[in-house]
Amino acid sequence: MFNYQNITAAAPTTTVVKTGIGDFNGITINKATANAVIAIYDGIDATGTLIGTITLPDTLLLSQDFIPYNVSFRKGLTIVTSTAACDLTISFR
Repeated sequence: MFNYQNITAAAPTTTVVKTGIGDFNGITINKATANAVIAIYDGIDATGTLIGTITLPDTLLLSQDFIPYNVSFRKGLTIVTSTAACDLTISFR
């Protein structure tokens, strides 16, 4: 079973989803925003190790897309949204 956290704050925003060791299952983009950039870090802020970056196009085709990662993190899980706000659900444990 995975836990979840919904992020809907206006960009730019930094959200610490979990501190310490855990597993990052993936991100569901509930409502996409054109040109949004979502960065995922292993750490408790944006200076941690970059796990990945998602850049949404300027022409959106769909929302409610799940992007799997299935990776472990050691220091924490932090999500940074910049450029535009999105409605995201992060699944982790």
